[in-house]
Formats: sequence, C-alpha cells, structure tokens
Amino acid sequence: MTNSIGDLAEADVLFIYGSNTFEAHPLVARSIVKAKDNGTKIIAIDPRKTHTSKMADIHMKLIPGSNIDLMNAIMNVIITEGLTDDEFIKNRTENFDELKEVVSKYTPEEVAKISGIPAETIREAARLYANADKAAIMYCLGVTEYTFGVDNVKSCCNLAMITGNLGKRGAGVNPLRGQNNVQGACDMGALPNVYPGYQKVGEMTSKLEELWGVEGLSPEVGLMGPEMFERMGKGFKYLHIVGEDPMVADADINHVKHALGELDFLVVQDIFLTDTGKLADVVLPAACWAEKDGTFTNTERRVQRIRKAVEAPGEAVPDWVVVKELAQRMGYGDKFAFESASDIFDEMAKVIPQYAGMSFERLGIDGLQWPCKTPDHPGTVFLHEGKFLRPNGLGKICPVEHKDPAEMASEEYPLILTTGRIIFHYNSGTMTRRCESITNEIDENFIEMNIEDANNLGIKAGETVKVSSKRGDVKAIARVSDDIVKGVVYMSFHFNEEPTNKLTNSAYDPVSKTAELKICAVKVEKIE
Repeated sequence: MTNSIGDLAEADVLFIYGSNTFEAHPLVARSIVKAKDNGTKIIAIDPRKTHTSKMADIHMKLIPGSNIDLMNAIMNVIITEGLTDDEFIKNRTENFDELKEVVSKYTPEEVAKISGIPAETIREAARLYANADKAAIMYCLGVTEYTFGVDNVKSCCNLAMITGNLGKRGAGVNPLRGQNNVQGACDMGALPNVYPGYQKVGEMTSKLEELWGVEGLSPEVGLMGPEMFERMGKGFKYLHIVGEDPMVADADINHVKHALGELDFLVVQDIFLTDTGKLADVVLPAACWAEKDGTFTNTERRVQRIRKAVEAPGEAVPDWVVVKELAQRMGYGDKFAFESASDIFDEMAKVIPQYAGMSFERLGIDGLQWPCKTPDHPGTVFLHEGKFLRPNGLGKICPVEHKDPAEMASEEYPLILTTGRIIFHYNSGTMTRRCESITNEIDENFIEMNIEDANNLGIKAGETVKVSSKRGDVKAIARVSDDIVKGVVYMSFHFNEEPTNKLTNSAYDPVSKTAELKICAVKVEKIE
C-alpha cells in the first residue's frame, strides 16, 4: 500500500476495485466503515452485489474481462472534461500525452457495450473520483488474477497519477495482499527475480555475494510457480512446498496433480496434513504462528513482531529451524548459524535496505512501516511524498489497451465463472475447516447465479447442480438472486471435496505469472 490502513478513513473518495473487502479483509474494512461515517463517497467495481458494494454510492457491476476498457473510459472522461491535475502531471509524471491518445478511443458509450455499465454511470464515477481532494484506490485479486493483471494495476496507477492522488494521506494506490505475510515473504526475496528488499537478481548479485560472504550466486532469474508446474518432469525433479496447498488453491488442479506426480521427490512443510501433503514423499511438521517468534509484514508495509505463546506439538518446529538444518546438512552450516528469530531479523536489517533501521527492540508492540532506513527513522506512513522512487523521481504513466481473457464464454460453455472468498473460510481452508463453529456456518461449495440464467436452465435455489469447464466438473449448491450480473456465476474455492479449482484456467499473466483465476468459461446443468 502507498498509504496506511488508517489513511483510508481520511479519503474523500474510496475507489474499491475487485475487492470484497468486508469478507476477504474484514479488519481493513473497518476503515471503510470509519470513512463512510466521515462522509467519504465510495465507488465499488465488482460483478456481484457484496457486503462491500452495498456500502457504495456508485456500484459498477462490470462484466469480468472488461477491466482495462472501463478504467480507460474513466480516464477518457477525466481528460475530456478537464478534470486532470495538470500541475501534478507536469511536475511529477512522464508519458501523459501517450495515455491521452490511447484512452481517447475508449468513450463511455463504446465501453458500455462490453462492460455492461451505463455510460452515464461511468461519467458519474469519473467525476466523483477526479473532483475529490483525496481519493484512494483499493484493489485486490479481482484486479490481479487475470492474464492482463499487470496492465490492470498499471491502469490504477495511471488513474491516480493524472488526478494527483499519490504522495499524501488519504490518496494513493493500495493493493490488499491476498494472504497474511505475503508482503513479508516478498520483502524477504521469496520471488525468483529479486533478492531480499527487491534487489534485482543479476544487477545486485555481486553486492549480495559480498554481504553473505559467498561466491557463485546465479545471476539468472528463477521460475515462478506456474512455470515450475510446466517444467516438472522436464528436468525439474524436486519441490519443497512451505505453507501452501496448491491441490486446493491453484488453478486447474488436475494439471497440478499431474505435474506433482512427475517429480522424483516432493516435500511438504505445513502445520496440518493438506491435500498436497498427502501426495508428498516427506511431510515436515511445522509450528504455527502462535508457536514461534518472528515477524509478519502486513499490507501497509508494517513489520510487526509475533511472540511465542504456546509450545508446538510433537515434532513440529519453526520453519526457520527446518531451513537451517537443511542448509547445515548441505554444507552451509557457517552461513546459517542462527540461534533465534532475533538473529535472523538482524541479518534482514543488514540485507534489506527498507529494514535497515529496524531491530526486534525497535519494533515493540506496534511495529514500524518500511522504508525505515536509519535507527532514528520513525517509519514511513505513506509513500511517494514529493517524488517517486525512480532515478528521475517521476512517475511513469503506462498506457494499456484492451486484452481478451485467455478463455471466453462459448456455445458449449456459455457462462463466465469468477471466484473469490467468503468471510467464514480462509484460502484453502486448512485451518478454518477444522474449526467447528466456522464449519457450522458453511461447509460446502455453492454457485451464485443470476435469476434469469437459473430460470433458463430450470434451476432453483438450493438445488445441487453440476458445473463443468474444459478441465473438469464439480457439484455445488445453487444460490439464485439478482446480486450477480447475468451471464456470470461465482464460486469460492475453500472446499476440497468439490474443489472449484478443478474448473479454473492455469493461463497466466506473462509478467507476474499470476493465473487467471477470475475468469473461465463454464456450463451449469441441472442434476435430474
């Protein structure tokens, strides 16, 4: 997030895009409630009527796949009606003229035809956002889980820059991370193209060799998750999975299962025996968050300590202990001579520039927000004040054009499936589906359908239906309402008995390698 979570309550307008915040990020949603109480206007973009969109002053029920077109149409209105922040564009950005030329083609009337959103609603939303003194964009996986997810994010940044909505409280671009500590994992270099602190592989290799006292770090970028699955059985022989359950959470799990079966050796490290763990050659028992010391970094860049509350059961140990012992057995004991989580954090502060001023002692109870580069720095509440974090200090506007999803509705598969989360369950359900009070709320998969679609198929609410794509089929309980756009259906992915990700498409964004979990073609059939 370029802002802090608390900043959101200070915005004049919240632009909530592809995020059902109240169910997927309920703690962040408290800031939306505070904002609403403060008089903040809310724009929500979502094909469904959700707990979040019900808070909105303008709800734009777009057809999935028309994301870039809609954002370009909003910018078209802002530019043609003279609502841009010309001083911000002149002094703090580059490439505006190219954006102006590209979005000129995306008139509200043209975009209305493919997005399903009336032209006047597009204009109303554009004016509301552009006329705000402080407007904050919030987005989540409904923006990124497309084969053009990176372009969707660029659109958000373009919109914020041409209206001057960056570099101040209550105004920014704020991705809501999909799981806890995703931000921390990325900060630590759990990506194949960067070292800790987003220092690029290749460019910064010599620096990291010197810091770590090693030689021979590969200057080559490694593989992202989808690329790994493509390479299994083709020279890729060993996989070690830590705290992840791709047999539930990843797209096209039949493909995932086949790929895992091609490995010579699979290790799964987790707190419970997951569906993926059942396929493993070795399962390593890990301690959960309450059974270890360490840090989490949340979506607002806040590094916070966790403190061990209870002993781990059986042979379970913290993840860092497993990594240390493996490294020692591989002959790198001198490089992994850590005795505590505090020792590891000291190294993090040496290696990660944004953490340089932090220590366990300084984190205290509330933590610190990076960048925090010196021991007396208070942490950074919001980013890009005065200049952007580029060599020339300017924000680069990146125009993007319409792209089709990897899979479109067809005669055989006439409905668009989009997926998401529900408040009662967390990701693959590894933890929440072991909690009786939660499973008593809901413990089976469902499909949300538009009334007209259901009537055309002779389906009634509460009936079990068969949902099929090119990749497989599952059963689900039908929920019928006008809360979802006609031609679109919605399912969550928490239920491994009838896993939605049997249906989803593993096609991915060429840059981020994020799978297109938010759109695939399906058919729904009544079970006689």
